[in-house]
Amino acid sequence: MSTEKKNSFNGVKVFSATMAQERDRLGDRITEWIREHRDYEIVDTIVTQSSDEAFHCLVITLFYIDPKAS
Repeated sequence: MSTEKKNSFNGVKVFSATMAQERDRLGDRITEWIREHRDYEIVDTIVTQSSDEAFHCLVITLFYIDPKAS
């Protein structure tokens, strides 16, 4: 059992996309990153969307515990 408090973390990964085609592939990029980092425990996720007249930006931020970091 981990002694870490829930939602404590020692790493952050930010994924962002502005163009429609990039936003459509964002989920695949995140899934690939998670598969490549199976030993990380994701403890929180924040989804942020912003836009102006021309652009829509989607940001997904993952907070994780890397068991190898001390």
